[in-house]
Parts: sequence; structure tokens; C-alpha cells
Amino acid sequence: MYCVKNIKDDLFWVGGSDRRLALFENAYPIPNGISYNSYLLLDEKTVLFDTVDRAITGQFFENVESVLAGRTLDYVIINHMEPDHCATLGELIRRYPDVSVVCNAKTIPIIKQFYEFDIDTRAVIVKENDTFCSGRHTFTFLMAPMVHWPEVMVTYDTTDKILFSADAFGTFGAMNGNLFADELYFERDWLADARRYYTNIVGKYGASVQTLLKKAAALDIEILCPLHGPVWRSDIAWYVDKYLTWSSYEPEEKAVMIAYGSIYGNTENAANILACRLADRGVKNIVMYDVSSTHPSTIISEAFRCSHLVFASATYNGGIFSCMEHVLLDLKAHNLQNRTVALLENGSWGVTAGRKMGEIISEMKNMTILDETITIKSSLKEDQMAELGALANLIVASMN
Repeated sequence: MYCVKNIKDDLFWVGGSDRRLALFENAYPIPNGISYNSYLLLDEKTVLFDTVDRAITGQFFENVESVLAGRTLDYVIINHMEPDHCATLGELIRRYPDVSVVCNAKTIPIIKQFYEFDIDTRAVIVKENDTFCSGRHTFTFLMAPMVHWPEVMVTYDTTDKILFSADAFGTFGAMNGNLFADELYFERDWLADARRYYTNIVGKYGASVQTLLKKAAALDIEILCPLHGPVWRSDIAWYVDKYLTWSSYEPEEKAVMIAYGSIYGNTENAANILACRLADRGVKNIVMYDVSSTHPSTIISEAFRCSHLVFASATYNGGIFSCMEHVLLDLKAHNLQNRTVALLENGSWGVTAGRKMGEIISEMKNMTILDETITIKSSLKEDQMAELGALANLIVASMN
């Protein structure tokens, strides 16, 4: 049976959620599931905004058919061609053979890469600031390349002031009946997943996101309809401000994250003592992560949130402990910048982790590495406690 949600009198959410999927993009853990949002407008012409992932095919088509109630589908607007939003496009064409596909020129070759139906005869090609009228509603299209594929665009309904924002403003998490962000404890229950979604999926492309945000700033947006997560109809400026911060690579908070890679517990012990010394000096809400048991996506998200980062690693095979190296390379790949970093290394012989961590971090933009790298030989000694205190002092001083 269908499960639809009414957004406006003539606009319906016809998406669905997947709580069985363990890894989004086969990479990111989603313990709270994921939603795939699609929207259907009943105007003089019927218009579908994007489709969904193959996992919810049955639910999606039941929703669409129930809203159409016997009408045909006239148009589908493709804002983003990634399969989690377009895996059911081929089936849609089969069911509604006369439907026209509204998209930009960059979308056409990607459609041809995924599908063999004749797109050329049914495509309505749009470009920046083109308009499209479905009857009562008029839409404007804004290109948003690399947010986060090159063909991405967003669609603005000038009639009802709704922005269909593609992957922008999305979040991990399945919908649980409540569709609107103001029906949820969003900051408490959803913000961490929203941040992890942004930083890992779109975080590399901050400059592209900034370009889109400048375009969006010129619009009067009353409703924000992303392709994942809740729909926004209030406090939109608060959420947009988060995107402004994340996409500018400025820290969200003055805070310290400690990530450690420890084999037998000695590096972890030093990290714990450093955390205590920081707390003694008034630092609050310190977070610590074991890189062997914490997924890198969480550490990336927290690195975007925090102003100060500590990386503590054992030396392994003459280099950085492998899980820590993975995290650092991921941070570099996601374009992290503008952070203050402290390093702690350990090893029983040939200690190299600190130098090699510093080399990776130095390749990132505008990263300040504090001078006091602490070197442990196998285990922390009593006479090194003062070094940890001095490093804590340096971190605290750089936070003020």
C-alpha cells in the first residue's frame, strides 16, 4: 500500500526509506537508515522530481500511482543522475512511455551510460536560469556542478518558493513518519548525521557548494526539498548557515578531537592522559576516537566540526599505523583545511609515525602543526608527563 506525505495542496512526497542497508554507497555506515526523496506535483501537467534507489522500487511506484490516481505522468525532472536517485528511471519510462525528461546537457550522456532507452527524443534540455511552466507553477533551473556530480542542478518553484535542492541539504537517516524538520529534534537527533553526510559525500567540493549557496541566497525559499532526509519549512537559515560553515572549511566549534591508533594500549594511554590534561585546563566536550574501531566517516565529520585535532599513532611497518594512515588520507581527500593539529607518536624502534603524519597534514591547506610533537618509546614514562602538560598548554593557548 502507498505511503505518501502532503507538502503543499498539489505537491506530494512519494519517496521511501531503507532501514536494511548497512553501508550507503557501500562505504558509509547508516545505522539510522536512509531516505530517498522524490516529489510529485499535480498541476495542469504532472511533474515528478527525481526518482529513487532500486531498493524501494515497489513502494515508490505504489506512491506515484496513488497520487496520480489515473492521470499520466507528463514530466520527470532529473536534478541528479546518481543511482540512489535514478535507479528506477528506466522502469519509470517503461510504465509511462510518453513522459518527457527535463534535464541539462551534462545529464544526457550519463543517462545513456546507465540506460538504453531513447533519451534524445524525450529530453527537454534546460540551462542556467531557463524556466519551465507546468500550469500554475513556473520553475527556474540553476546549475550546481560538483554538488556532488558534474551534472547536478537544482530546481526552484517560483510560484510556491520551493527549492528542490538535489543532494544539497540532505542527511543520512530514515524517515519515521514525520517528514518535516520542525517535527523532529533535528539538532539533537539528526545534526550529527547531517554533518557526516555533508562532509563525506560533498565535503571535498566546498567551493562548488559555496557557489550554489550564493545562487540560493538570491532566492526567497519557503520550503527546502532535498533528496535525502527531512523537508525544511522553518529555520531554513539556520541549516543554510551550517552549510556555509562546512563548505568554507571553517570549524563549527572551538573544540578538540583526539584520534588515536594504538596496538597494545600504550598510545591510547598517552592520548587519555593528554585528554585529562586538556580537561584540567578548562577544555570541555573533548571527543576521542580509536581509529581501529571508529569508521573514518565519523572522524572526518568530527574533524570538520572541531577547531583542534590531535593525532596519536603507533609506528607500524616503518610508517603510520595503517588505520590512522587511512583516516589522514581520507581527510586530505575530503579537502580538510584551516585546523590546528598536534601530533603524538609511539614506537619501539625506528619511530617515524609523527614525521609521516606531519607530511600528509602539511599537504592540506592552511593547517597549523604545533611544534611540540611527543615521542614515546614503547610506553609513556614518568618524566614525559611534563611534555604532555606542555602540549596541553600549547593547544589551549592556540584556542584563545
